[in-house]
Amino acid sequence: MKGAKAKSDATKNGDKLSVKRKVAANDAGGRKTSKKEKAVKDPNKPKRPASAFFVFMEDFRTQFKEKHPNNKSVSVVGKAGGDKWKSLSDAEKAPYVAKAEKRKVEYNKTMDAYNKKL
Repeated sequence: MKGAKAKSDATKNGDKLSVKRKVAANDAGGRKTSKKEKAVKDPNKPKRPASAFFVFMEDFRTQFKEKHPNNKSVSVVGKAGGDKWKSLSDAEKAPYVAKAEKRKVEYNKTMDAYNKKL
């Protein structure tokens, strides 16, 4: 490009001040000046329930390991499970959805009890 200055040209011509200002502006805008402290997690708080997909993956992992005992890759299992889940019909997904709903109801009960203790 004609007439455009590169950073190296600006520093050669004695225009170091403008380069320093640009660098200072980038540093100030990109950094946070103060850090917020994270709230401490309560170890007694119940874990959230698994979704229908993760309930399906629990069963799928065991089946996949039986068929492919030499596979050590987690990503291969995850991709195969995702593809299988996408190919299932709603009727085939129904048992996993039911299990997930059952876990969610149990979770809500335990959360109510947990919140009452607090």
